[in-house]
Amino acid sequence: MTLKIRLAIMNFLQFAVWGSYLTCMGIYLSRVGMGSHIGAFYAMQGIVSIFMPPVMGFIADRWIPAQRLFGYCHIVAGFFMLMLGWYGYIYGHQVEFSILYGLFSMSIAFYMPTLSLSYSTAYSAMHQAGMDTVKEFPAIRMFGTVGFIATMWLVDFLDYEQNYYQFIVSGVLSLLLFFYSFLLPSCPIVKLKKKSFSSIFGLEAFTLFRQRKMAIFFIFSIFIGVCLHITNAFATPYISHFQNIPEYAESFGVKYPVLLYSISQVSETFCILLIPFFMPRYGIKNVMLIAIFAWVLRFAFLGAGNPGNGIWLFILSMIIYGVAFDFFNISGSLFVNNSAPAELRSSAQGLFILMNNGLGATIGSLAAQTLVNNYTTADGHIEWTTCWYLFAAYALVIAIAFALIFRPKKKDLKV
Repeated sequence: MTLKIRLAIMNFLQFAVWGSYLTCMGIYLSRVGMGSHIGAFYAMQGIVSIFMPPVMGFIADRWIPAQRLFGYCHIVAGFFMLMLGWYGYIYGHQVEFSILYGLFSMSIAFYMPTLSLSYSTAYSAMHQAGMDTVKEFPAIRMFGTVGFIATMWLVDFLDYEQNYYQFIVSGVLSLLLFFYSFLLPSCPIVKLKKKSFSSIFGLEAFTLFRQRKMAIFFIFSIFIGVCLHITNAFATPYISHFQNIPEYAESFGVKYPVLLYSISQVSETFCILLIPFFMPRYGIKNVMLIAIFAWVLRFAFLGAGNPGNGIWLFILSMIIYGVAFDFFNISGSLFVNNSAPAELRSSAQGLFILMNNGLGATIGSLAAQTLVNNYTTADGHIEWTTCWYLFAAYALVIAIAFALIFRPKKKDLKV
């Protein structure tokens, strides 16, 4: 089995684990009476990303090879996800928030580090094989999106999006990844040459903030990360709410909200392949600007559309997501990998996840839930259009600020 195939399978399974529940968990939570807590569940993914990826990245750089630690994290994450599914099976609609939230938190605490560890494993193996990561990694990473789509569709077609089975699917795939990790190439670890405080406690990756371009990049990673889980958390509940409006109740989007949403991932699959063209030619600043403006359109189209005669706006929103996600997340991970010293690459990827999926996603999930709650009337009606337009306005402000503040030298524009 060639290296590309092994890494492609790893990416397929890695994101299939996430795709099982990420975009439909809000539907399940609404059905068990926890609609007001949706933001808290998605925020937990950000909270654990504040500390777990950097810690695991440091361990991978110093003590346990990245691919081995990747497998260990998955077996723990899979165990707690299966426990979550079992709890939902036993108690049905009588589940308690504290137990459900606790089991989910434990699972996600060990899953989130595997995102950066999967990147580290792939980049390390590709570097050892003499491969160009910018040109060849996007095609490999594309299979991760394919895996995400596959489990989204599986869950939707089996009607698991409304019950606990989505968690069981995720847990089984995590356990499968643990066993598959033994087939991955070995990643080198670096022995400490000097035992400074920062090296002992894994803080060396923060020295990247000494570079102006990296400091601004990481700070804006937080701001852009705010956008990340807004649609993951609220898009499918938003589309599903149209079932209460007679003229939309029988529409395709209302019947299959997860399938409609999966157009986002299909778009992501194709947009990944554009990165080798855009990154070398236009550089990280322009690629990130394209990504942020794509978020503006993503939110605005959702606010303007509906599952009836306005479904084309929903579809455009899903298509633009591929640009919004890939041109920031994938390009960003490549930028970090090429900018960090070899001995800090796993730690640097963990730092990127901390800023993006950690601080950014936590702030975004909690702020979005607060906004949605504020625009929820006493009878439970949510002024969704206003919410989506406010999200779009936020992304527009960030785009303008980034264009004005991030002004690297010409030699730093290209990756």
